[in-house]
Amino acid sequence: METPLSSHTSGAHPGRPGAPDFGGDHSTDVRLLSDCAQACEELTAALPPRQERSPSQLAEADRAETAARRARHRFLQLHADRVHDEVTAGSSHDLRLAELAFTAADHYPGLVPSRAQIDADRLLPQAAKSGGEVDQGIFFAHLLASRDTGERLLRSMLTPTARAVDLLPEFRRTGHLRLGEAVIRRDGPVAEVTICNQHVLNAEDDAVVEALETAVDLALLDDDVSVGVLRGSVLSHSRYRGRRAFGAGINLTHLYTGKIGFVDFMLRRETGYIRKLIHGLHLGSGHSPLELTGGKPWVGAVDTFAIGGATQVALVLDRVIVGSDAYFSLPALTEGIVPGVANMRLGRLVGRRMAQRLIFFGERVAANSPDARALCDEVVAPEDMDRAVTAAADRLVDPAVPSNRRMLHLAEESDDLFRTYMSRYALEQSARMHSPDVVAKLERTWVNRGRPEGSDGLTKPTREATAPT
Repeated sequence: METPLSSHTSGAHPGRPGAPDFGGDHSTDVRLLSDCAQACEELTAALPPRQERSPSQLAEADRAETAARRARHRFLQLHADRVHDEVTAGSSHDLRLAELAFTAADHYPGLVPSRAQIDADRLLPQAAKSGGEVDQGIFFAHLLASRDTGERLLRSMLTPTARAVDLLPEFRRTGHLRLGEAVIRRDGPVAEVTICNQHVLNAEDDAVVEALETAVDLALLDDDVSVGVLRGSVLSHSRYRGRRAFGAGINLTHLYTGKIGFVDFMLRRETGYIRKLIHGLHLGSGHSPLELTGGKPWVGAVDTFAIGGATQVALVLDRVIVGSDAYFSLPALTEGIVPGVANMRLGRLVGRRMAQRLIFFGERVAANSPDARALCDEVVAPEDMDRAVTAAADRLVDPAVPSNRRMLHLAEESDDLFRTYMSRYALEQSARMHSPDVVAKLERTWVNRGRPEGSDGLTKPTREATAPT
């Protein structure tokens, strides 16, 4: 009998030929999987590029890809734990997501795309990609569905990044680092992390996720830091020049042009810096799971707006302060993708009905509306933001805060709940990213609105095109 995971494939239809009948013997099943994947690759390679295929050629490719994906589901249903053990040398190596996937590609031909295949896809617009990220979604869905393997994978994503470890001595010495798309500055016991992607309204992309995880790691590793502050930088866009903004969500230009990675953005963002904001760091395989640092409290300063992913981040912060002229929104259906872990967390804060209004209907929540009280803690005049943020950070320096926040998070979001959600999310989001309607929505809603100021030479489907008056 198939599990819900094994039956969820992009365009799967039971009974279509081509998927091998695995018997459970590991070495035999590895060979069967490789043969099936190779047959699929040979068939699709003989066809024209995806965007030039006729309807019959598209159907032929879909049948082959469906058979290969059903084979990957079935293989991982039987062997996911064994795959993880072999790739991580019996869990003796903490491999982060991308490294784990690419190492698995080397060990198990046809299971997931290789580094070269993903690199080649990154040169293509989203509409022309091979769809190999869907196979990465299948891979991580099954690893996360296994409790032991999933827990090990999630712990590995709570380890400090190599970049942060390398930069820690300099940060301890200077208290200030520019990390590209983020800046971290220590002032007494408070570390302020500022998102710096001004020309696209502080939208997030792969580089922003990298910079933010490094900054969060530094704040957590530095023993002189007791509290973190997360804030958006002052913008350069003409409509908002001189004003801060918390963030405009995903950089839709990069999504449209194929520069948003499923692993490096969609999965890393949720299991990396956002989860570290909640739980802190895991300091390596030599430590007990109970020896997580437990994290530090974080204050969010929401200036002007928190759109999409920025609202998702606000959901996990300990104190959210909002300018009275700001608003929250979560326009998931406009983009066509799943808004991270907001679907799991939002209903707890605002109720199921309001969560659906935000996600399905793009409802905007103004800071001065009654509904905003479920999304933030304090609303102040824009000119009072600095004072309010400082006061909140000073309050959270109290040494009793870390223990209490650990227990609050334990009660609200268990590791099992998060792991199970992320298993399904890996399937759903990878399929969404490669669904024709996502590209069509980007084309229709954003690209056709023209080139706003500050574009990078491409027609930009970014929040700049829809910024409110």
